[in-house]
Parts: sequence; C-alpha cells; structure tokens
Amino acid sequence: MKIALIGASGFVGSRILAEALARHHQVTALVLHPEKIAPAANLVALKVDVMDEAALAAQLRGHDAVICAFSGHAQADIHGYYVKGVKAIIAATKQAGVPRLLVVGGAASLEVAPGKLLLDTPEFPEQWKATAQGAYDALKLLRQENTLDWTMLSPAAIIEPGTRTGKFRLGTDTLLTDDKGESRLSLEDYAVAMVDELEKPAHSRKRFHAAY
Repeated sequence: MKIALIGASGFVGSRILAEALARHHQVTALVLHPEKIAPAANLVALKVDVMDEAALAAQLRGHDAVICAFSGHAQADIHGYYVKGVKAIIAATKQAGVPRLLVVGGAASLEVAPGKLLLDTPEFPEQWKATAQGAYDALKLLRQENTLDWTMLSPAAIIEPGTRTGKFRLGTDTLLTDDKGESRLSLEDYAVAMVDELEKPAHSRKRFHAAY
C-alpha cells in the first residue's frame, strides 16, 4: 500500500513509520526536516508545510491513505497551530482524492465515567491541556465530515517507548484500564494498532482506542 505519513519523524510518527516499513508498505514521509529521516527501502522523505494546502494536496495525490501524526508541540500557540494544521490536512486529503485519512488522536477525550472526559479530571496535567484540547477539537472536526473516510486512534493515558507485543485491547470512547487501574500502551504497539487498521479497516468514520 502507498502511504503518506505526515509527521513521520515525531514521537508517534517515527514508530508508525518503522511499523509500516516492516510490513513492506511504500511510505512517503512528510516532515519539516527530511534530512533527519534515515534512508530505507520503500521510503521517500519530503519537506512539508501542512499550512500550504495546495502544495500538500499535490504531495498527497496518488497515495492509498494518509496517516496524520502531525503535532504542534514546538509552537507557541500549540492548540491554534494544531487545529489549523488538521483543518488543512483534512482539506488537502479531500482535494487530493486520497480515499482514507487515519489520525493520531489523544486519550484526553476518552470518557472515564459517563459524560466525564479524562481531560476534565483534576489529575489531568495542566501542561498537556492545550495539546489535549487540540486533539479533541480535531475529533470534533472529523465527526463533522460526511464525505471523507476517516479514522482516529486514541492511545492509552500513558503512551511511552517500550516493547512491540502485538497484544492489546481495543475500545471506542471509554478509557481502558488494566487490573491495576492504569491505562498504558507502548508506542510500538500503538503503531501496530494503527497499521492494523490501515490494512484491515474496522473503524470507518469512527474513533477507536487501544490500551493494555
């Protein structure tokens, strides 16, 4: 499959890149600094400006799917930059005629109790609220789409480098926790869940969730 991966050098995107290449997909890595992407078979790295909708659409054209691992962590206005970027990515994907868009989501918009989001709990770290709100707003934007075949994958509350096990649970809008009450997932297994969804779509126009 021919995949355009936006943000392929990032915290999550780099793991998705590794997983996609390990499964022999053809990947176009769209990043700010293509020189930082190590050469590999079936890989092309290109410089991207997601805010340039027309140029981005030209780069996306001809792919089977777009995976968006875009983030605004390096920006002063994290939330505003991220939401603007996601809007441009959605528009460019549609303009390019790419049939599928898979988006890296956040855990903060998952429910911890009926009607109560993780984002709204007192324990949620203040420093992550702008990022979390951006991911939640991106989900709202996607849910307004009635033509684009989109999917968002929300990780566990704690996602960090670890082991690729290929063993985890899938849910929808409720935060999954283990027998210790913790919600965890390795970056490597998040990538497995994302590429699994790419290869065998099961959550068209839906958000789903992966955790141990």
